[in-house]
Amino acid sequence: MSADDVWNWSATRQAAAIRDGSLSSRELLDTFLERIDRLNGDVNAVVTLDVDRARAEAGRCDDEHARGQSRGPLHGLPITIKDAIEVAGMRSTGGARELRDHVPVADAPAVARLRDAGAIVFGKTNVPLWSGDLQTFNDVFGTTNNPWDTSRTPGGSSGGAATAVACGFTAFELGTDIGGSVRFPSHFCGVYGLKTSYGVVSQRGYLDQVGGGTTDADINVFGPIARSAEDLDLLLGIVAGPPPEQAPAWRIDLPAPTVDMLAGLRVGVWLDAAGAPVDRASGDVLRSAVDAIAEVGASVEEAHPPVDFDEQVGLFVQLVSAAVSPSAGPESGELLGGSHYQWLAAQRRRAEIMSAWAAWFGGYDVLLCPVATTAAFPHTQEGTLFERTLDLDIGTRPYAELLAWTGLIGVVNLPSAVPPVGSTPAGLPVGMQVVAPYLHDRTAVAVAGAIGELTGGYRPPPMAR
Repeated sequence: MSADDVWNWSATRQAAAIRDGSLSSRELLDTFLERIDRLNGDVNAVVTLDVDRARAEAGRCDDEHARGQSRGPLHGLPITIKDAIEVAGMRSTGGARELRDHVPVADAPAVARLRDAGAIVFGKTNVPLWSGDLQTFNDVFGTTNNPWDTSRTPGGSSGGAATAVACGFTAFELGTDIGGSVRFPSHFCGVYGLKTSYGVVSQRGYLDQVGGGTTDADINVFGPIARSAEDLDLLLGIVAGPPPEQAPAWRIDLPAPTVDMLAGLRVGVWLDAAGAPVDRASGDVLRSAVDAIAEVGASVEEAHPPVDFDEQVGLFVQLVSAAVSPSAGPESGELLGGSHYQWLAAQRRRAEIMSAWAAWFGGYDVLLCPVATTAAFPHTQEGTLFERTLDLDIGTRPYAELLAWTGLIGVVNLPSAVPPVGSTPAGLPVGMQVVAPYLHDRTAVAVAGAIGELTGGYRPPPMAR
């Protein structure tokens, strides 16, 4: 078997091939490097490589395998990591000029857990400045393009990560998500992504400011991006864990999925909101996916928790503004962050809303809702998030409206897995949020996997085939 045939396999299958000896770590790494050399110029997803160190590490993994030794379930898998996450000995910039020469001395805890499981980090993928946009471009590395249409964005802020996964440049990726930064790119690029429950994966080592990574940001999570839901489940079990200072006394033991098939699944569907209408092309794909789920025996209802969409999104805007305020600098940060009293009042309201969601999930297994109001859109880089607009098939809409559906879920700390569920008439991928109760990440992943199998799941973009 040639390693040239395995670039679009799931990470789970690649790891199994390394274990059974039909594929070597060096072969898989060379396959990824060849593809990056040939295709990355069109998409600009991978922005830093450490080839010599990775080849040496892959060689050691192959030698260990020959002696019957294994580092863990990811033994010998070459991977890239989002450039907003610190990797020891490798340039990690957060998309900022101020950190263009920053080389961390230690891995982010989540990266360390991947390495301990046997993964080999060989590169970094592009992000917007401080991970602060729904597109991926910065003054250090330029613009990342969508692999399905290079005139369009792959989303942000994990746009380089999702593009690398879609193009078969890496076994899988690790992204971050404070406003949709795992979910948008997964939706736009046709891959699987998981926004984990808040607090399940340590977010230390997250570069959202100079000197960042030493504390946790509200709402923000780390989560995997992959070519299968099976990969999401595998990676969740590896990266989930407390921050280092809590490790002596705390562990995370996520419950098994409460469901493993679509037949009999209790599904609430929330696809429409006046405050964030979905365009017709994407909405038709979502409706077709919901219809297919109902046809195989799921109990599907137009139902959602008894919360006000606009109020909850407004609460997200208030709290995420406070969370990202350090990256804006002292003066602007003061304006964004608001007072501590305002933050505490918002926290109390969030607790009430979270209780409403928890009670609602007593009657439903999952909620299905959009990731965004549209599929991948043309590069739109002029002005700020609040000045830009998007021309959709339902009219011109505010750019910031894109954040509504992901913010709705993020502000209440819930897990959300995104499977690909189809394509628009223009051939652009569409994903869907599969939302489960707090800490039931494995249920979200299991249902996303079943939906992906039903609707076709991951397909390589034409440019990558």
